[in-house]
Amino acid sequence: MPIDLDGPTPLYVQIADDLQRRIAAGDVGRRLPGVRVIAETYGVAHATAARAVRELVDRGAAVSVPGRGTFVRPDAEDAGE
Repeated sequence: MPIDLDGPTPLYVQIADDLQRRIAAGDVGRRLPGVRVIAETYGVAHATAARAVRELVDRGAAVSVPGRGTFVRPDAEDAGE
């Protein structure tokens, strides 16, 4: 899903929403793509991509493991509802 650069919803929320939809659909593996990949995919700054990942962690859809990456929680399809 393309993000709306001019819309009222913050970019990081739009990206987190899209990633969460992809997680629920099974389009994302156990490990989330890195911040650099997310930034390139959505055409945003690294800081915006990092904030989107933090948003997923805050929602309970993912868990961050220092030094290893960010992983989809097994029950992620229920997170954030």
